Amino acid sequence: MARSLRLTEAERKVWKAFPTGEMVEFADAEPRATRTAGVNAPKDGDTWGPERTIRAEVITRLLLGARQTGAGAVPAVRVSGAKITGSVQIFGGTVEHELVLRGCHLEGPVRLTDSRTRTVRLTDCRLPSFSGVGMRVEGHLSLSGSYVAGPVRLMRAQFASGLWLGGTKVEPEQDDQPALRGDAMIVDSVTFLGNAEFTGLVRLAGARLTGGFSMVGTKLRNPGKLAFDADGMVVEDTMRCTGDFLSLGCVRMRGARVNGLLAIRGVIRSPDTPYALHASHMEVRELYLKPDEPIDGVVTLAHSTVGTLQDSPDTWPERLRLNGLTYERLRGSGVARRIEWVSRDPEGFRPQPYEQLVAWYRRDGNEALARRAQLAKLRNRRKTEGPGGRLWGRLLDVTVGYGYRPWLAAVWFGMLLLIGTVVFALNPPRPLKPDEAPGFDPFAYSFDLLLPWSTFGQRDMFDPAGWTQALAYGLIVSGWILATALVTGATRVLRPT
Repeated sequence: MARSLRLTEAERKVWKAFPTGEMVEFADAEPRATRTAGVNAPKDGDTWGPERTIRAEVITRLLLGARQTGAGAVPAVRVSGAKITGSVQIFGGTVEHELVLRGCHLEGPVRLTDSRTRTVRLTDCRLPSFSGVGMRVEGHLSLSGSYVAGPVRLMRAQFASGLWLGGTKVEPEQDDQPALRGDAMIVDSVTFLGNAEFTGLVRLAGARLTGGFSMVGTKLRNPGKLAFDADGMVVEDTMRCTGDFLSLGCVRMRGARVNGLLAIRGVIRSPDTPYALHASHMEVRELYLKPDEPIDGVVTLAHSTVGTLQDSPDTWPERLRLNGLTYERLRGSGVARRIEWVSRDPEGFRPQPYEQLVAWYRRDGNEALARRAQLAKLRNRRKTEGPGGRLWGRLLDVTVGYGYRPWLAAVWFGMLLLIGTVVFALNPPRPLKPDEAPGFDPFAYSFDLLLPWSTFGQRDMFDPAGWTQALAYGLIVSGWILATALVTGATRVLRPT
């Protein structure tokens, strides 16, 4: 077989090393320590000569069993610092051996569509694209440190021991091409995309990541469009978008489920899309939402279910949709400022966020704050009502605080009582029946006018004259208003609406 391929000197080295899995090094390809994605991938690989050039056909034939192996060793293709011409292509095949390329320049794409393979590691390499649609990896796939000039496609793929794209740079030449597509893929160990850079959409819709998911220090760039699509994604354990995480474009996790901690820090900017962070209908055990700066754009947590939500008033987004969000605990500073937090819906008043906040305040033992939240809800709802409703609502607010500040009624009563007492002491009314009338008492008379019923009998025995008559009528009307507002407010408190 080797003779039929007419192997070059470089290819003979790979062919000879295959049975023992020995690394064939054509140059020193040890990566240097760096946090810049793709920087270790070779930049001058297209200039390398025949002394370090291998045809992709040689690699694929070895992987598919063209070379006989003996007992006592683990065969594998392991090459460092080579130029690979042609395309590494295995469609629907079964590969029993590892493929390890380190610091290599691949002229053609890698296609392992619907194949069953062992571990595949292309670290610190430069390649046009990678397609592993439907592949089954009994081991892990690693593109760490590599520079990929086209899309990485992993739809419906399965990885037994992890997916590693740490420090990978994916930069498709066409603007409309997604950088990474992993729809419905399954990773039975860690999924690591830390310190990677993606230009274009990263789509993991419907993926199942059972060993956690890391995007610590990851850069996503797709301005004005969707940068990260994880609709329906399931993550067991922890998902981290922290460190120097950056998303220029919308981060969407609609319907995702994280059975552990979801931590979001870094920077998210997407003012030109309907949402900058679309996290509605999620289920998250613990959500840590403390970006390094307020998210630029609309954030929605609508209809999500969160166990513990921890955030900070310093980084609350200006536009925040919380309608339908339920949570068991709120953590972080600004407990008293949560009323402001639920009032940031760009579409206007929504009652449910207030009711959810009231329920949490009461579970937390903050009854005073719960009453403040109810009052804020009624005040904001008043803005949505017609002129009559707004007038009556404002009257209830001023007089008794919608029933949550009944002491206001006492203040108003006292002020009106004082005014009436002073005015009628200086301008006493005339008695209706001089022979039967008791001695006039301005305090008792004003008190009688303010109550719906006569307590001291003064109101029925004296008749004010002139401008004091208007004051008397005003005190009577004010008394009825206060009584009605107090009853209405008490009813509202006992039966919230």
